[in-house]
Amino acid sequence: MLSRITTVAFQGIQAVPVDVQVQIANGLPAFNIVGLADKTVAESRERIRSALTSIGLSLPPKRITVNLSPADMQKEGSHFDLPIAIAVLIGLEVISAEVSSAYVALGELSLAGDLLPVNGVLPAAFYAASEAKKVICPHKNGPEATWGGGQGVLAPLTLIQLIQCLQGKIVLESPKPEVQQHRPETVDLSLVKGQETSKRALEITAAGGHNLLMIGSPGAGKSLLAACLPGILPELTPKEALEVSMIHSIAGVLNEGALLKDRPFRAPHHSASMPSLVGGGLKAKPGEISLAHNGVLFLDELPEFQRMTLEALRQPLETGSVSISRANARYTYPADVQFVAAMNPCRCGYGDDPVKACSKVPKCLEEYQSKISGPLMDRIDLKVYMKAVDLDVFRDKASAESSAVVKTRIMNARNYQQQRLSTLGIPVSVNANLSQKHMETACALSTDVESFCFDTAQKLSLSARGLFRTLKVARTIADLDESAEIQKKHISEAFAYRLI
Repeated sequence: MLSRITTVAFQGIQAVPVDVQVQIANGLPAFNIVGLADKTVAESRERIRSALTSIGLSLPPKRITVNLSPADMQKEGSHFDLPIAIAVLIGLEVISAEVSSAYVALGELSLAGDLLPVNGVLPAAFYAASEAKKVICPHKNGPEATWGGGQGVLAPLTLIQLIQCLQGKIVLESPKPEVQQHRPETVDLSLVKGQETSKRALEITAAGGHNLLMIGSPGAGKSLLAACLPGILPELTPKEALEVSMIHSIAGVLNEGALLKDRPFRAPHHSASMPSLVGGGLKAKPGEISLAHNGVLFLDELPEFQRMTLEALRQPLETGSVSISRANARYTYPADVQFVAAMNPCRCGYGDDPVKACSKVPKCLEEYQSKISGPLMDRIDLKVYMKAVDLDVFRDKASAESSAVVKTRIMNARNYQQQRLSTLGIPVSVNANLSQKHMETACALSTDVESFCFDTAQKLSLSARGLFRTLKVARTIADLDESAEIQKKHISEAFAYRLI
């Protein structure tokens, strides 16, 4: 007898269908899984055998062959356990064959027959919705699956509970969608004393989605200022929330299946490897830059990262996506991030302090900063130098602007630029994402401002990319002023942040 059910494999964040076919025939007793499968899938045999035994069922003394089609597609992960078990149960006539056409199934089985959570349920639910099918998944993945908007979700705790539900003996309560409730702790801008120029740069960064580099001596407040950024960014839009949540689902870091509402803030240590940062590794998982999609990737102590790791960021920062190629597959993950970095001016950190500087100044400054290549530096829109704060500043009890006040200005600027971009028919939400073909329309300049802009760019020997990025920053500064036109003062401030 031949039975079947649909499950999925993953190519990037895209769920693609896999047909699970089970044939039970006379012959020497065996339980074989054919097709291209990794060790995890091959081990499904023993988990399924043990799970069925634990609920009082045993495999017949026949030859059972499982085929995962298409055979040339790479398949990995324990989520194939449940669909294989369901196909076997259909073949044994324990449950109706009608299940095969109505559901997409995925889940891991324990040896005792419990259903354990797996990665990638959210994109699988979107695939099921596109095919007008329901989803069968573990109980803990139920809230996640409901966001797919399909025909329904079955989220049992155990295999026996699923069998009883499909036999019509019990009715399972439908899971309810959940949203992230508690925002991660953020630092308020009122705690940052002094550094007004850097705060202004952070505000522009948040308003336009730009990249930012902070250079300064130890204790100047670089990391503290970066920690304030999540508190002044707007919440994710529904579309952005689904994109980010799908990436986190594939990576297995979606907390209890709750949809994200706050922009991610990822801050990997400088010892991070290239696969952990840009994605890849044994199973081509998304890296930190993809987990930070629609949010912030913060790299502290930037020159301490391996040079090859930093160079791997150049293409994603330009294209907003990461492509990972393997011999038999190619994975593409979104990576549209705000890149924020911090670094000391030199290895000792005090190259600008005549008292504390080491004896190698200025050579140590050149050597240390040369670890950051020109092409990567060219992709950073704003650069600020942060001098150490005079300790007398902390005696001043006057409170600085809070994050709430700054966020209000940022939200006004974002609303202004989104309305302007929508009116112009440009399909982006922030200035940093403007393409070259839209620059002339979105960043139109008057004759005298254009002359000033190009003359200054030539004096500073900016590249074409550097000029376009400076214009985007100027457009954001104009949006903060709610100015329809980019004025000379906006251009001047943007150029001031371009070079240190």
